[in-house]
Amino acid sequence: MLEQFGWSDALQQQFIPYAAQGLIPARITVQQRGLYEIVTGIGELTATLAGKLAHDAVDGALPVTGDWVAVQARPTEGSATIQHVLPRSTTFIRRASGPGAARGQLVAVNVDVALLAASMNADLNARRIERYLATALESGADPVVVLTKADMCDDAAARIAEIEAVAMGVPVLAVSAVTGAGLDALRGYLAPGRTAVLLGSSGVGKSTLVNALAGRAQMATQAIREDDARGRHTTSHRELVLLPSGALILDTPGMRELGLWDAGEGMSTAFADIEALAAQCHFRDCGHDTEPGCAIVEALSTGALDAARWRAYGKLQRELEFQVGKEDPKVHAESRRVRIKRNKLHRAEMKFRKRLE
Repeated sequence: MLEQFGWSDALQQQFIPYAAQGLIPARITVQQRGLYEIVTGIGELTATLAGKLAHDAVDGALPVTGDWVAVQARPTEGSATIQHVLPRSTTFIRRASGPGAARGQLVAVNVDVALLAASMNADLNARRIERYLATALESGADPVVVLTKADMCDDAAARIAEIEAVAMGVPVLAVSAVTGAGLDALRGYLAPGRTAVLLGSSGVGKSTLVNALAGRAQMATQAIREDDARGRHTTSHRELVLLPSGALILDTPGMRELGLWDAGEGMSTAFADIEALAAQCHFRDCGHDTEPGCAIVEALSTGALDAARWRAYGKLQRELEFQVGKEDPKVHAESRRVRIKRNKLHRAEMKFRKRLE
């Protein structure tokens, strides 16, 4: 049973010290209200946290759905106690929501493929896709953009092209759980024993897609609102589902916002086109504003770089700077100094242009 849920020789090696303590391996399939549903080599059990683990765990160290754990099993009772969390192969983290939040929140762990779902309706937003891509690329999982409800879109080719323009080579699939279009292509990324996670806003059809892939009503679903093309929350917890193909898929609650958290490398990959341009600037510390020989300014003026994409890049970079600044006041002060310098240069340039007029 463990092999079905992704157990491997590498995990077996990691588990040797825990086996010496009389513990057995398990994977968490559901986490809800302090209780965990787990799968083990002796069947499915209900688990709780050991007191020491609950007390000593730092932020992000407590087990979540998808984690591999070492447990003390009580098969006659159908229960177990989670004693340890095994090292994670991948982690998808966002900034915790709420005013002034300065901590990361685990969204998914130990996933091989990140399916970034967005509905092909009026709410489709390339800027949101860029944000998801940066976080997914940082996680270590392989991202795939999944555009759902293709049957409800009249200009599918144009919408797909719009997203492909910002996906930087990441696969973009258009699918319909109603007609079945695109599902075979999606199944090509869901190999037996591999784990995928479905991520996206509320109402994009994640649970409906899981049901279509599972061939049964696995997850509850709701209709999308017609007035603003936005959805309602359906999934209220994370659940790891074993598909008939042998692949695993983790359905997650819809996210109203996805704040970046420690996603510097993901940003570099998601915006590789902009970073390649910046490397061509005449000055190494170019502020991409008024400096001569700026490749960014040139690309913006010719249309080679979309202005909206450039603004989105700046916004996400400021988010990351703000997050790092909260943790390191020196970094925050330097970032502020650079922004003030850029603003002064910009004002000086505007005054100069007005004099010329």
